Amino acid sequence: MGEDVRLRAVVELAQAMAAAQTPRESWQAAALGACRALSGSFAALSVWERDLGQLRVLVNAGERTEDEEEFPEREAYPVHQFPEITEFLHERWAGGGEPNAWVETAEGPSGGHWAGYCHQRVSALRRRGRGCCVVAPIVLHGRAWGELYVARPVGAPVFGRSDADFATVLAAVAAAGIAQTERLEEVRRLAFTDALTGLANRRAVDLRLDEAVERHRLDGAVVSLVVCDVNGLKRVNDTRGHAIGDRLLERFGSILSLCGAMLPGTLAARLGGDEFCLLSVGPAADEVVRVADELCLRAAELELGDGVACGVASTGDPIGPVHSARRLFRLADAAQYRAKAARAQKPVVAGREGSDDPVVRLADSPPRVAEPGERRRFRGRGTPPPG
Repeated sequence: MGEDVRLRAVVELAQAMAAAQTPRESWQAAALGACRALSGSFAALSVWERDLGQLRVLVNAGERTEDEEEFPEREAYPVHQFPEITEFLHERWAGGGEPNAWVETAEGPSGGHWAGYCHQRVSALRRRGRGCCVVAPIVLHGRAWGELYVARPVGAPVFGRSDADFATVLAAVAAAGIAQTERLEEVRRLAFTDALTGLANRRAVDLRLDEAVERHRLDGAVVSLVVCDVNGLKRVNDTRGHAIGDRLLERFGSILSLCGAMLPGTLAARLGGDEFCLLSVGPAADEVVRVADELCLRAAELELGDGVACGVASTGDPIGPVHSARRLFRLADAAQYRAKAARAQKPVVAGREGSDDPVVRLADSPPRVAEPGERRRFRGRGTPPPG
């Protein structure tokens, strides 16, 4: 392969990774770009999970066998099956070496520092009908991040030293692209995460609730919203200081997260101040109410504060048509107001108090104009995520 062709391949790889908006797109761009650049038939990108002592495959691209998924969830290999990874990192590189790629064949490594290894990788080549592979370490922020793997089928030309050198260059380009994607993900995380509690923030709820209501409109999925206020926060702030008040919010956030985990796929969020919510899509209304009840019980056991006022609204209850996120939110918010006024120890559920209940009337009545100085609880739709 000529220098011009390889230069174009590097540029194409960099452009593809720069266009990636998600980690998966970035991984796929790296694997496919490297596969094309090295005239391979298959490529994979793996990350080294140090805490688990394993290489986890993120993406398999190109000509996959039956046991190779494109984005595998559980394909991982103990690092001890790949001694060259840790030995290279802790001996060669630490001693001033370079993170160079190397070549292996179905007959065993093709000479060099790793000649003597015959392990899982070589066995995999034989089992999957591949003749050779080139492996390039990916280094990110000065540390080994993972590896780029490109293979050719039996009968194709075996990778040579120049191919390994080129793979080293491709791995460096891939590393730059992965770093860019990670920075983008961090920006997204910050934009949709509450800094104090680590829960989702109001922007994330607005976006997810719009999507959930649209899904309900299209296929009837049950959408439920639990809105709650932490009672006694002002008293704690005034008598013990805002640092203690923040601790109360953090502890309640942990309880909310724990309870939300009882409902698969539920979003736990802090709306702002002392307001929190759970947004559930799928579970039945009775399941959501049961979890809301558990939330009230656990919150009452907190050393600080005075429990929570909790309101629930679910499309699985007789609350009338729900065509907008705003209406479901108003139902849950009104139920929460009722719980607060009654000092209820359990959640108040919209649609379960009778046809004359003020919660239902509030949801169907025209919007009320807020009194001067009153907090506005619903801001409408949030800002969509970047990209």
